[in-house]
Amino acid sequence: MKTIVQDFHFALRQLRKNPGFACTAIVILGLGIGATTAIFSAVNPILFKPLPYPQASRLMMIWYATSDGSRIPETFHTYREVAERSRAFESIAVADPWQPTYTGTDQPERVEGQRVSASFFRTLGVAPARGRDFQSSDDLLNGPRAVILSDGAWRGRFGADSAIIGRDIKLDGDNYNVIGVMPAGFENVLAPSAEFWTPLQYDAGNIVSQQTREWGHHLRMLARLRPGVSRDLARADLNRIARTRIADFPRPAWASLDQGFIAHSLQEDLAGPVKPALMAIVGAVFLVLLIACVNVANLLLARGAKRRGEFAVRAALGASRSRVIRQLLTESLLLAVLGGLFGIFVAQIGVRTLVALSPSELPRLDAIRIDGTVFAFALGITCLVGIVLGLIPARYASRSDLRSAAQEISSRTAGGHQLTRRVFVVAEIAIALVLLVGTGLLLRSLGRLFAINPGFDSSQILTMQVQEAGHRFDDDVARARFFEQALEAVRHVPGVEIAAFTSQLPLSGDFESYGVQFQSDAADSSDAALRYAVSSGYFTAMRIPLRRGRLLDEHDIKGAPQAVLLSESFAKRKFPNQDPLGQRLRVGPDVAHADIPWGTVVGVVGDVKQVSLGPSETDAFYTATSQFSWVDRAQSLVVRARGDAAALTPAIENAIWAVDREQPIVRVATMDSLRDRSEAQRRFVLMLFEAFGLVALALASIGVYGVLSGSVSERTREIGVRVAVGATRGHILAMVVRQGMMLTAVGIVIGLVGALAASQALITLLFGISRLDPATYFSVIALLAAVSSIACGVPAWRAARIDPASTLRSE
Repeated sequence: MKTIVQDFHFALRQLRKNPGFACTAIVILGLGIGATTAIFSAVNPILFKPLPYPQASRLMMIWYATSDGSRIPETFHTYREVAERSRAFESIAVADPWQPTYTGTDQPERVEGQRVSASFFRTLGVAPARGRDFQSSDDLLNGPRAVILSDGAWRGRFGADSAIIGRDIKLDGDNYNVIGVMPAGFENVLAPSAEFWTPLQYDAGNIVSQQTREWGHHLRMLARLRPGVSRDLARADLNRIARTRIADFPRPAWASLDQGFIAHSLQEDLAGPVKPALMAIVGAVFLVLLIACVNVANLLLARGAKRRGEFAVRAALGASRSRVIRQLLTESLLLAVLGGLFGIFVAQIGVRTLVALSPSELPRLDAIRIDGTVFAFALGITCLVGIVLGLIPARYASRSDLRSAAQEISSRTAGGHQLTRRVFVVAEIAIALVLLVGTGLLLRSLGRLFAINPGFDSSQILTMQVQEAGHRFDDDVARARFFEQALEAVRHVPGVEIAAFTSQLPLSGDFESYGVQFQSDAADSSDAALRYAVSSGYFTAMRIPLRRGRLLDEHDIKGAPQAVLLSESFAKRKFPNQDPLGQRLRVGPDVAHADIPWGTVVGVVGDVKQVSLGPSETDAFYTATSQFSWVDRAQSLVVRARGDAAALTPAIENAIWAVDREQPIVRVATMDSLRDRSEAQRRFVLMLFEAFGLVALALASIGVYGVLSGSVSERTREIGVRVAVGATRGHILAMVVRQGMMLTAVGIVIGLVGALAASQALITLLFGISRLDPATYFSVIALLAAVSSIACGVPAWRAARIDPASTLRSE
């Protein structure tokens, strides 16, 4: 222990004697360790850390499998069948998003919640901290209106009222009785922002009628495995249910289960959509850490070369080889610990930045923090870095007999230092190229994506969603009257060029499709297409082009023949060699019902990107709001402004509230921001790659400069002799620059091989370009060459100005 304390004190004195070296190394290590720790804190709760439920590994998500292999939510009656017939699950539950209007404040407020089966919290394994859980009697059709609150809602909206249990609150104009409050630490990974839960109260007995909400694909199914049952056995059990029909559970065509089920663990289900992006980021940040370590290793080697005399003197005074190695390891560990402490500070800032900039679809955002696991990871990384960095100079310090080194400092040892440092520089350049190629591919991909025409003009458009609430709007007539009056009020707001309502808004996260049956098709044949119920003026406001026929107008009202517009690709696919105008069709949830009147195709409009700017659904139909089967309770307002669209927000909200003050207005955004937000995941990954790539480029250029600067210092006598015998400044400049550019060239060649392999991880994030895109690779090579030439120029200029007379005189 006494020796360790001595080594520690000596290491501190060494760092104090070399503050420039110490600060540089600590900052470089801190940035590398901090960035790695911050990314690990984001990845850990999503990919590695168990979900915050008892025996979370037993939780599974079950989806309906479609013919193309994709997955969609389940129907209520499918849930009932699985719950009744399954032998593998201890408990099964379903949930559906719920956005009631809370009227307990001055202004109506739409809040987030879920409608759930009574078994929902029992399946998760979490019980309310206050009050009671849902019971089967709560989940019966027309049962009592019961609600459970989140701890945040209880504290924030109701002041942590201890008498909240049994109290009524008003949601959607109805009184709901509060029966429970969830624990403070409860995390709802299926709906992180949910604050209110109420029972589904679906009609379990109405299984014959197939045109009810109970047969709609909109429920997410969660199940808990029985103890000792594996996931493979559970999948086999689900497949048995899908293959064998029984009379007690008839299935319509759209819920036939012919393709079976898709079942994964809950954690895998949450992580699946974002895993490729996260793994790409993890790979990038570890490359940054590696390049930081290589840079500090270079600094240590350069410093070790200057300390050869010190090592020789210590050996002459009796220090053993192991003693010197232990001293160097102590110094590097101290350096790494100081870098790790700075890294924790960097990680704290990084975590806050990550949470602020992360896309909303990133799961478990609230769980991203510096906790014990993350701290242990940072400590482990710090110790590993410290040991590795200490072994590198220690290896050179112990390569030769230290006692003989006291008499003669070996030039071979200096040459070994230089060779290793050059190898490190080559590695830095190779890693930087890999990161820059990834950045370039993502940048060009995003450019291609935003160059795509979404099918509308997003400039100068303000959007917001208006949702009616209250029993006075229970019938379609009153509901339609409110939206008509609100639209008329908005159109009179100064600065509004044109305004319209739509049932779903492109690039907003809305996705609603219904059946379409053409009279020309077979009787049992139908298609599914996106459904838009719009008011007159919608196409003009969005500037969606008309391809054929006419647009919907004020004459398309209830009672008039139903007019339908088709998207261009839908029309071409259904009628490749015919005129789609005049074709007869039925649209809606019950297209096969004989009593549904036929509508007529009156026009064809351009395709619109609904889900994202990338490949997405294009089959769509448009009807007038008043001519559809019902009037939607929530509609999106689209306003084209004459100037700044966002500036109109207060005036438009006041115009709607002048019609009815109790109606909530949410999702206020410009169409440009929605367009940007639709590709938030790609932007997030690109932003991180840009940051990592710039750090790698800076460190690589510093590495080139450091090696050449050290080489010039060690070759001062040689360069002085060269100048003395006739070498010109140009020759000296060329010699040093050539040395640096050779290192760069070797690094680029190795980096290209690495980039070709690493870019495979980015395939799912690329759009419109190949991972082998030549323009990206050529641009990155040119950038690296330019930066390296600048890094070579400074030491080369210093070498060219060496005075041979003073150099030889000092020798």
